[in-house]
Amino acid sequence: MGKRIISQARGHGSLTYRVRSKAFIYEIKYPLQSFSGEGEIVKFIHSGGHSAPLAKIKLGEIIFFNPSANGMYEGQKISIGKDNGMGSIVKLKDIPTKATVYNIEANPGDGGKFIRSAGSFATITKKSKNDVIILMPSKKEKVFSGDCRASIGVIAGNGRKDKPVMKAGRMFYIKKAKNKLWPRTSAVKMNVIDHPFGSGRGKNLTHGNLGKIPKRNAPPGARVGSIRARRTGKRKAN
Repeated sequence: MGKRIISQARGHGSLTYRVRSKAFIYEIKYPLQSFSGEGEIVKFIHSGGHSAPLAKIKLGEIIFFNPSANGMYEGQKISIGKDNGMGSIVKLKDIPTKATVYNIEANPGDGGKFIRSAGSFATITKKSKNDVIILMPSKKEKVFSGDCRASIGVIAGNGRKDKPVMKAGRMFYIKKAKNKLWPRTSAVKMNVIDHPFGSGRGKNLTHGNLGKIPKRNAPPGARVGSIRARRTGKRKAN
């Protein structure tokens, strides 16, 4: 009897594929847009579920968490609603072009959704009416509402991937902190009983006319590979 393939096990929802809630005990979220003023960085926190150190910021009676930027320090005053330089949380329409930003809101008031990993940042390139065009780390441009907020600066922790891991055990615990399955075995390297792509001389996916496009009537769990195309072959000219 064959084993459950990864797509089936993931759908079953065992602990291997569940997010460890203890690793994400700190929620990254801006305060409501109605709150403005000057906050203070109380301390920096290491969170197992985040690649960058988090800054614990106190604004009056409100405490919230945000990825720290390069150059931040404990006791620093952070402006919210007004551009006072690095670390400020401001609406995109009030930030000058060519400024680097991170933790950008997808919709005004949602608390921040885009660009939170260590060392990452985006650049404001253009403005038009109430829209702001931002160059993302993927080198693609994305349009945001000018009322969306963002933090000014570059997220701290750049270069964390430059240090070699050196041994498999360290990588195992890095992945385990975020509950990622590691190591992952390629499907074509498995035995025939373990995966639909398994077996084959030379471990070649095309062996035996197997193909990577699943059958239309394949059950959910066995439907692995590329999304089935509507049609294949050369399109005939009308």
